[in-house]
Amino acid sequence: MEQILRPIYQERASQESTLGVILVEKREKDSQITDTFDSILLIITKENDTPVFTKHYTYLDKKAAMHIVTEKQLHKWLLLGTNRKIVDWLFYGRVVYDRNEYMEKLKTELKDYPFYGRKIKMGIEFAKLIRRYMEGKTFFEEKNYMDAYHHMVESLHHLARLAVLENGLPPEVTVWSQVKQMEPAIYKLYEELISSDEPIDKRLELLFLASEFYIHSRTQDGALHIREVMEKQSSWTIQELHEQEELKNYSSNLEVFIEYLVDKELIFINGVTTKSEGIFHRYYYVKN
Repeated sequence: MEQILRPIYQERASQESTLGVILVEKREKDSQITDTFDSILLIITKENDTPVFTKHYTYLDKKAAMHIVTEKQLHKWLLLGTNRKIVDWLFYGRVVYDRNEYMEKLKTELKDYPFYGRKIKMGIEFAKLIRRYMEGKTFFEEKNYMDAYHHMVESLHHLARLAVLENGLPPEVTVWSQVKQMEPAIYKLYEELISSDEPIDKRLELLFLASEFYIHSRTQDGALHIREVMEKQSSWTIQELHEQEELKNYSSNLEVFIEYLVDKELIFINGVTTKSEGIFHRYYYVKN
């Protein structure tokens, strides 16, 4: 289908703001990598009116999608891991236009270790893992086993992505294929949770025990980014932490994560008096 799409991407390539164009072809009949489309055109621009602009095309019995994405939006996706297909497209798509080797340098940056934003990726993934684990445990203790199951499946996904990050690679769409090779013990946990013949409460009970070990062993690395950020000043209010540019990426998981790290004595609290007797402001700090 490239021949049909060539005039479309050549028109974009002629524009000064276009940095690169990647063509992604469907590899398998039922593959979801291309969102059911036969071809994807990913066009990276220096700037655009909107961060993501999409068009769909049809030719005979084929269909294609074009995504025009700003460089800023692309880096945000890569940093936060919120668009998992993007990594696959960048790795396996074919570069059909490359201004000043922009795409080549980007692909090299993704392959090299440490890759883009590794520390913050690990921190965000660990924070998500903590939230899912804690919520799952609460549901389990309340005997709401199906809700607990849902949260623990999600927590295992975050644990899997964290394991891939630890191995110096970006998690791909097929993260469990990666984990099966890198961390077979974590893969086994997932397999036992979803396919064991044990009653659901017994499966969850064993999983909570195993998860505690995996979480404990990763806490120092998972807290590395937030602690490095907090070292920049002597103490922080919770509002200051929410407004700190890098910590904004932790979103709604930030406060749960901070309280977890307070419990683990990796973040500390300083009480500052208020106008009301016996009530103190909570200021957060880390020890150097």
